[in-house]
Amino acid sequence: MTSSTAATSQPSYAELAALPVYAARSVPAAFEDVNGHLNIRHYVGISSEGLDESLVECGIPQKWPTVAGSGVFTAEHHMSYLDELRTGDKISVRVRLVGRSERAVHVLVYLLDDTHERLSYVMEEIFLHVSMETRRTAPWPADVAAKIDERLAEHQALDFDSPVSGSMALR
Repeated sequence: MTSSTAATSQPSYAELAALPVYAARSVPAAFEDVNGHLNIRHYVGISSEGLDESLVECGIPQKWPTVAGSGVFTAEHHMSYLDELRTGDKISVRVRLVGRSERAVHVLVYLLDDTHERLSYVMEEIFLHVSMETRRTAPWPADVAAKIDERLAEHQALDFDSPVSGSMALR
């Protein structure tokens, strides 16, 4: 992966559209703000929903805190708005893992405008594995770490770069 700012050389719509689809829908009128486009909180919310859906495949179900005593907490975000989304636009989320440490994952979450076939928004995030009992970070469970590593290897093998902001990194 190339480190650079989010404004430079993002993957193409076609490259991202080949990744699994999460949180697909049309933008409802209720999500519009006074500027006539999708309100900022919904960019974040829809992207977070798509990320959560993708984590199920890594062994992190929505009920993970209650069924396993583990949780995922966000530590950092970097957001880039590239093209506005308007009421009625068909949208979907794509996720690309960038890296993993003993207790954290670095990920890029892409919100696609499927109506106009363009990338609308990029949310770069670092999230942490947390013990719900201690409310502190903890090493990933071995089974989850293995699934994350498998997905990470798949994403590292993709034939396109996904630039990161350079504002965050795994520690």
